[in-house]
Amino acid sequence: MKQRHLISLRDYSTEDVEEIFDLAARVKADPAAYAGVLQGKSLAMIFQKPSTRTRVSFEVGMFQLGGQALYLGADAIQLQRGESVADTAKVLSRFVDGIMARVYAHQDLLDLSRHATVPVINGLSDLLHPCQALADYFTLRERRDRLEGLKIAYVGDGNNVCHELMFGAVKLGLRMSVASPEGYAPKDMLVRIASREAQKLGRPPVEVMSDPMAAVEGADVVYTDVWTSMGQDEEAEARVQAFAGFTVTSEMMAAAAPEAVFMHCLPAHRGEEVTAEVVDGAQSVVFDEAENRLHTQKALMMLLMSEHP
Repeated sequence: MKQRHLISLRDYSTEDVEEIFDLAARVKADPAAYAGVLQGKSLAMIFQKPSTRTRVSFEVGMFQLGGQALYLGADAIQLQRGESVADTAKVLSRFVDGIMARVYAHQDLLDLSRHATVPVINGLSDLLHPCQALADYFTLRERRDRLEGLKIAYVGDGNNVCHELMFGAVKLGLRMSVASPEGYAPKDMLVRIASREAQKLGRPPVEVMSDPMAAVEGADVVYTDVWTSMGQDEEAEARVQAFAGFTVTSEMMAAAAPEAVFMHCLPAHRGEEVTAEVVDGAQSVVFDEAENRLHTQKALMMLLMSEHP
């Protein structure tokens, strides 16, 4: 893999993503075989936003690979409290072998990657969430053995997860439809970028609509996320009203393909974006997705931080 950072799957080739998946599958099957690959390496983990899955998967992943992870909460370092992102990147690069950052502003990640001399991994920004998309598509590949030609339907807020799933779908040859209420669709600019990339690769463009039942028709994956993300708490009541009719229900799943799976990046709010019957039902693979954050990120860290993954 020729990439130096992971800011978005948009920057990766299909072959790059497949290389991550192939290594992740080997790591998952035989974790002991890779126990010392990152011996002596350190990963700085910057958290402006707290997280269960991101922190635990990266921290455990580094431990299992023989390295160590350093948790740097928003109140633990001087980032944006008198020290610039550029200076933070330069300083950390003198101490560690990689930086994972979970931030609000996507520009912070761009600045980190521009000024760091070690790999920078996007653990989440307000715009994109590539680590989640990697785990999601790896999970689907485990289930179906292939990705090209499958259809993913995303129902709900056109947020960072949705944006990254669009880029991943284009890279991996999936069809994607997105259903969102008016005013909550994915960013037009990113839809256009994904669709241009799809055209270049000879793949179908991303479809954006407002009818969730039309979006999920024949889908192999029905995906949703919370309606109110971290930092949007003041909008919660308005969002609940706006998203009426966008709850993923058993009836919605029945409109998808017979072998369709339900996906959610978690945490899930049962009774809002999805019913308990669906998220806890037989079609749900949400906990497989959560586990696969560990395996795909271990593969990613090895490819970015080790000379011999």
